[in-house]
Formats: sequence, C-alpha cells, structure tokens
Amino acid sequence: MTGSVRQNGFPQAGATEASPEQRLPEWDGDHLHDMAVTDGGAEAELLGVDPTELGDEDLIREMHSLHRTRLDTLRHAADSALATHLRRTAELETEYLARHPGREVDPSRLRDV
Repeated sequence: MTGSVRQNGFPQAGATEASPEQRLPEWDGDHLHDMAVTDGGAEAELLGVDPTELGDEDLIREMHSLHRTRLDTLRHAADSALATHLRRTAELETEYLARHPGREVDPSRLRDV
C-alpha cells in the first residue's frame, strides 16, 4: 500500500493545496467569454446558450445536468473541461439567483447557531 499526503480525505494541517480556481489559469473564463463573443461560430455553441436567454425550465434542466456530472468532471476531466464546467455552473446559478432572490428556504436545511 502506498502512503497518502492526506488523512481521512482532508489536507494535512499546514498543507498548502491550490484550489481548482488557483490551479486553472482559465478559471475566470475571460478568454472563453471573449472567444464566444468575437467568434460567434462553433466555439460559442460549445460554451452554451447565454443563461439570460433560457426559460426557467431550460435553466433548471441545464443546472441539473451540470450537477449530475459534477463529480465525474471534478475527478476525471481535463483541466480545461473542469474550468469550463466551473464557469458554466457559476453562470447558470448566478442567473437562477438573480431570477429568484426571494427563493424559498426549507427550514429543515437551517442550522441552529
């Protein structure tokens, strides 16, 4: 058996591990957005429809799809695919929250402080 740099799946105390956002230079998505805006071709299509143009049902469907594939993407996808996944998730969730600022919060999901 080989040793692990982690214990119980958590970084060791004092360890400085980079988050996916820090490891991926394309995390901010600026160059992806720029390509989609200036290109308008096949690359823009690969990046998805602007979330503001999606109806509520389509927005939910897209978020569901991303969340369903989240673990597999995190564990096995190339860095560029993970960066695209993170960017797209952030775009869709931001749009959802903008549309539903007073979303219903389930009291059973609240923690006692």
